[in-house]
Amino acid sequence: MDSPTRSDFEAPVAQQLQAQEPRKTTKSWDSGHFADPVDPSIEFLYKPHTISGLVLMVGCFIYYAFRDHGEDSPKVGAIATLCTFLFFATITMRDGPFIRPHPVVWRFVLALGFAYQLLLTYMLFQDVSFARNLLNKLDPTIGVPIPEKSYAENCDFTVENIMNGIDEFVIAHSVGWFAKALILRDYWFCWILSIMFEVCEYSLQHQLPNFAECWWDHWILDVLICNWIGTVIGMKTCEYFAMRHYSWRGIRHIKGYRGKVKRAVQQFTPHSWVRFEWGTTRSFGNYVGVLALLFFVLLAELNAFYLKFILWIPPSHPINILRLLLVFLCALPAVREAYQYMNDERVKRIGMHAWLAIAAISTEVLICIKYDPELFLMPFPPHVVRFWAVFAAAVVLYPIWQFVIVPRWWPAEKVKSE
Repeated sequence: MDSPTRSDFEAPVAQQLQAQEPRKTTKSWDSGHFADPVDPSIEFLYKPHTISGLVLMVGCFIYYAFRDHGEDSPKVGAIATLCTFLFFATITMRDGPFIRPHPVVWRFVLALGFAYQLLLTYMLFQDVSFARNLLNKLDPTIGVPIPEKSYAENCDFTVENIMNGIDEFVIAHSVGWFAKALILRDYWFCWILSIMFEVCEYSLQHQLPNFAECWWDHWILDVLICNWIGTVIGMKTCEYFAMRHYSWRGIRHIKGYRGKVKRAVQQFTPHSWVRFEWGTTRSFGNYVGVLALLFFVLLAELNAFYLKFILWIPPSHPINILRLLLVFLCALPAVREAYQYMNDERVKRIGMHAWLAIAAISTEVLICIKYDPELFLMPFPPHVVRFWAVFAAAVVLYPIWQFVIVPRWWPAEKVKSE
């Protein structure tokens, strides 16, 4: 996925660049960027095809626009408008940090994220009744009140209760944490995120009934089993990509049908892999950046639950799966750009994917608050307020100790820790 030779957001972290062997590069067709030499056998795929794309788009207009779509004309027009936007954005947007299987794939992901942000912006200026009615017109099973399932009815720690607590969402938990491990590429970050999400569930039970779970459901089924399995498999996958030898010979230079097929399959694997070392205690900037990333990842997780609760979307509905898939695809390059911004001094601005991800998450939060303000005005239990007060104090006091007191009074210890 990663391109180790691109400048700006596409360049790897300086420390890891020095550890890599220099690689010959050539100017790519995307002016201002650099890419690895293109295999002549597939060079056609890496050349700009803007004129061909324009002819193709106009041809599709001619083919479909003059048909009689009857009552479906508004729907067809909306789909055509979306497709036109995605097509134009995919052709004209800049490349991101990934080049496998092809830069156009990640430009399309960026275009999808932008289209989603436009949809969120439009929905932000509507009310909850309009949103529910709109979803109901798309699918009659959405936008109607649904009963919330409780997971805390019988919390006796028995084998029968544990087996009853296992449903299709157990697999979803593991798959989700496998994806998060691929995004964050760090054990401790995943563990902290896993624990903090369970703490958020404890803190928000008074708002979302399905957050009420038995203690063993929180800490055994979720954290120690589902989340742990997904995280370990994801991190082992990251380790495999980090340790493997990357050799990108051209298809024409590979002899034998099996070798050519293997090289074609490798086109869908990362071009290289950068280990993430977040360095939370390295500097105050890194500390703030890691906290911000943790905050927005938690918000993205919580938004999924609040949106389906407020908009009356069934938990198993495909729209939830599609949103999670879009979040995953957008988060892969977004976190890579955020890591680059935090650790590479040559990068002076945050990347497009990261900027758009923050905007979408923030807009989702605003939609939830606007659509159901009474939900967020519900008073927090006293023990929840006390916990978050202590947590906030620790978050503020730690950097004062780490970055102000320690360097001033124990500079030798600071140098040793670095």
